[in-house]
Amino acid sequence: MAIAFLLDPPFYQSAAAPTNAAAPPRFDPEFRRMAPGRDTREDPSVRGAEVARCLPAAAIGPAAPAPRGPGMTDALPLYYAAMCQTDQPNPARRPDMAWNVDRMIAMMESAVVGYRPFHDVRLVVFPEFALAAPVYPTVAELREHLAIPSDHELIGRLAAKARELGCWLQTGSFIEIDERYPDHLFNATLLISPEGETRARYRKVNPWIPWEVHASPHDVPDYEDELFPVVDTELGRLGVATCYDWLFPEVTRELALRGCEVLIRISAYMDPWGATPPTDWWTVVNRCRAIENTAFVLACNQGAQLSHYPPFSWPGGSMAVDFDGRILAEAPPGPGERIVVAPVALDVLRRERERRVGHAMLTHLRSEAYPAARKTVFPPAASPADLEVSRLEAKIRAIRRDRNRGETR
Repeated sequence: MAIAFLLDPPFYQSAAAPTNAAAPPRFDPEFRRMAPGRDTREDPSVRGAEVARCLPAAAIGPAAPAPRGPGMTDALPLYYAAMCQTDQPNPARRPDMAWNVDRMIAMMESAVVGYRPFHDVRLVVFPEFALAAPVYPTVAELREHLAIPSDHELIGRLAAKARELGCWLQTGSFIEIDERYPDHLFNATLLISPEGETRARYRKVNPWIPWEVHASPHDVPDYEDELFPVVDTELGRLGVATCYDWLFPEVTRELALRGCEVLIRISAYMDPWGATPPTDWWTVVNRCRAIENTAFVLACNQGAQLSHYPPFSWPGGSMAVDFDGRILAEAPPGPGERIVVAPVALDVLRRERERRVGHAMLTHLRSEAYPAARKTVFPPAASPADLEVSRLEAKIRAIRRDRNRGETR
């Protein structure tokens, strides 16, 4: 497992790596204490001074919480987040998911305890399919072999670890069953608090059709929960969306208009649409969504090699982006485990949102100018049977045919 940490100027300025740097710190098997060996690139006195030099005085240290609006929680001015990019064999059966959870717990410990001499990692993010991918072609098979409820013991283990470490956790995704909607499965992720409590559940609104046959909440009549929850925390207002959701700018714009300050992306983006030109969609979209919503983006991508999650290879490239689109930290392209640690300067974001009258897209939005965006394009599924691959493909072709004829719904 590799640990990536890269800060780009000008907003954050990293210290230059000495050519005669000592061996990097090593960890004992329990990840609980530093072993001999010191890397000056991760020296807190150097790194902290360089970060502090590039931040306004109000953002440094524990002096004052970040500025907040009415009803907002007092927030930390500066904290660190860890994107834990995974590379694990995909489980075919529910019992096999325990191995993935074992590895996730070890990576949580690495991220929080390993970086403790340097930073307080307060948020840990895992990618889409961290627990299991929807490898079966039908809902019935997914329900039989992989689906779990959100209070399953595997989720309980992750929550217990978040409580032990005192960190927030975005779980990555799992195939969820909910007794309120017995005919549907969801691609779900949970935001878990340092107390081990589930504070939000997000279900992927835009499944990667036609291959993903689990439901969107949009498909469920009388759906009771919020489609796009935003949670007010001491880390700011957090919201999440999953992988393909991010190719619809409406998703992150909805989160931002609901007050989201830190957009979390859990993803399983496959080659060739990763972090490498010419089709580096992963990088382009992450940076664009940060800019257009004046928000931090914490994006954790699947890093599984082809043999683990066929039929695709997964390019990794997990990253953090600031509200002006600057990449603060990123993993190199390619499969493999990575822990990417990055700073989130929440009070700088809040001051910039308050200060700007130019490039203030959330304020300049002319909603009435876009009537076509309010028309139905892809209607909800009429029944769970409509989520079969063949029917999804037929529906996509019919919608395209109507559009080409100039017909609207």
